[in-house]
Amino acid sequence: MDVIFQLLFSPLPTPVVISLIVVGVATLFYLNARPSPVRSPADLNRQTLGVKDGARKTAMLEDNNNLMSYRYNDAKTLYEVFQRGIKVSGNGPCLGYRKPGKPYQWLKYKQVSDRAQYLGSGLLHKGLKPNSDTFIGIFAQNRPEWIIGEMACYTYSMVVVPLYDTLGPEALVFIINQAGISMVLCDNQKKAEVLLLNHEKGQTPVLKTVALMESFSPELIERGKKCGVDIVSMEDLEALGKNNLQKPVLPKPEDLSIVCFTSGTTGNPKGAMLTHENVVADAAAVLRTFESALVPTPEDVSISFLPLAHMFERIVQTVIYGAGARVGFFQGDIRLLPDDMKILQPTVFPVVPRLLNRIYDKVQSGATSPFQKWLLNFAAERKYAEVKDGIVRKNSIWDKLIFHKVQESLGGRVRMMVTGAAPISPSVLNFLRAALGCQIFEGYGQTECAAACTFTLPGDATAGHVGVPLPCNFVKLVDVEEMNYFASNGEGEVCIKGTNVFKGYLKDPEKTAEALDKDGWLHTGDIGKWLPSGVLKIIDRKKNIFKLAQGEYIAPEKIENVYVRCSPVAQVFVHGDSLQSSLVAIVVPDADVLPGFAKSLGIQGSIEELCKSTEVKKAIITDMTKLGREAGLKSFEQVKDVHLHPELFTIENGLLTPTLKAKRAELKELFQPQIDKLYADIQ
Repeated sequence: MDVIFQLLFSPLPTPVVISLIVVGVATLFYLNARPSPVRSPADLNRQTLGVKDGARKTAMLEDNNNLMSYRYNDAKTLYEVFQRGIKVSGNGPCLGYRKPGKPYQWLKYKQVSDRAQYLGSGLLHKGLKPNSDTFIGIFAQNRPEWIIGEMACYTYSMVVVPLYDTLGPEALVFIINQAGISMVLCDNQKKAEVLLLNHEKGQTPVLKTVALMESFSPELIERGKKCGVDIVSMEDLEALGKNNLQKPVLPKPEDLSIVCFTSGTTGNPKGAMLTHENVVADAAAVLRTFESALVPTPEDVSISFLPLAHMFERIVQTVIYGAGARVGFFQGDIRLLPDDMKILQPTVFPVVPRLLNRIYDKVQSGATSPFQKWLLNFAAERKYAEVKDGIVRKNSIWDKLIFHKVQESLGGRVRMMVTGAAPISPSVLNFLRAALGCQIFEGYGQTECAAACTFTLPGDATAGHVGVPLPCNFVKLVDVEEMNYFASNGEGEVCIKGTNVFKGYLKDPEKTAEALDKDGWLHTGDIGKWLPSGVLKIIDRKKNIFKLAQGEYIAPEKIENVYVRCSPVAQVFVHGDSLQSSLVAIVVPDADVLPGFAKSLGIQGSIEELCKSTEVKKAIITDMTKLGREAGLKSFEQVKDVHLHPELFTIENGLLTPTLKAKRAELKELFQPQIDKLYADIQ
């Protein structure tokens, strides 16, 4: 992500003179250009209300307890949502794609719908049945054909099963067999070869056909024939369907729409079964929550780079299609995202905290002199004061002087960002709400509730929480006695019940029973706390906890979320077990910050060399311990030693899940030698 934002601050004249001029001009400009404040849909001091059994609901449902299932009467299934998009956009642009150095090309809504019907008809002609027992795998990066394949399934009541290229061959085999997938839509020959290799080993006997979105060699067809897999092009499949067109077989809201396999941090992935109602309700509730401040229109454009295989991106796109807006896909290479943003100029930007941290770091590192740092933070404070008053804009004097470059690096037109999948630092969120001049909402949830179950309200500029229950679900906290969290104190495990809650895990009643209790409450494994204004704060994690030798419970993710705010730290993995009395950590230093940090200690060298420096390690531990103390970590929660590792944990190297959560089992296995040495050194 480092290449995304290259912000250059030019030298400034005499500090005192320029500051007086700037403050004076800013005051005049502020008085003349201040827009109307954002309207919140509820009292920000009383954002939730109690319902029975200690559960809470959004204050937007003040008059009743009727949970949302849809936003529009003509859009109760994902098929109908897209058809609504055709109407409200007037068959406008829908899906955009580009080649290097070229502008975006657009498929119109009707084109997408027609191609989906052709493809679906082609699937039926191949012998597949138009019902919710037919599971179609999609094994591809984000691109228009992904959506065409998805809509083909919905047009004929079939079920989408996303396959991730980061899961590894074992998980891929497990999903194909667990879901009984005979047909996979695949983007390129490389992925098709992975599927064929598994099949040749006798691991996926159920697989019969692979349809490719891109061109492929004749040898691939022959290889498929030898092992009994039909290799076809998606283009030919669409042509076949066009010549044998079938009438749509439309799904009902209660029908299965997607089986989204959660990557998990241990064991086989679990297939969360989500109905059309689950997904439509979640998207509708998100829209209902923010539309008092921002109503999506056909003029809106979203950039699609977060994995379509995950529900976060699916919910964003469901909102987009229901509004008749458009989605532009990145080129498939994250390093080219800045160029895609510049050309596409999106208005809607779904992000994850890791990217927001990079934006923040680039802006901060661009201010090199003490005066520039002062001016940057002064400008951010002045704009954040506006944000707290509900004023969100890009045309203040501070934008023109300071923040225009970072806004332009995102295309210059972003009016809404949504962040989720992981916690974000309050200081980063507050700064970016000021600097970027757009609405930034934070959501919280999981695949099992179709993505989000809480969302921050428009006008609420406070940070450090995940908002309020969506109007499609209730939230309650239940006791976790072993961790001393009690609902009577407003703390406990977050549980969700509503129209967005999944039907269970595919062919896994045992795991389903662990997640869904007999009353239909989804148990998330996260520990939450109600704050005085009625918003929810995630404070801990029930899963992944362990005991140290002396009996204290440790929640490593809580500790990691503290340490990662340390400036020289990019990533951290905290480890401990019941045979040890202390914690250790694997720390990946921030490659942008580390050289300067080391230089202040009188040390220079490559990132690899600096990671081997005892002095650098000691200084980082000192900073981490200080930050931990300030954040209220107990002494036994502080790490006693760390190993510095020069390479980031990534999805590609198998150390992060596709939603950027640490794969703890894999990290422990990889770093076991270093962990053993750390404990040996402590003793």
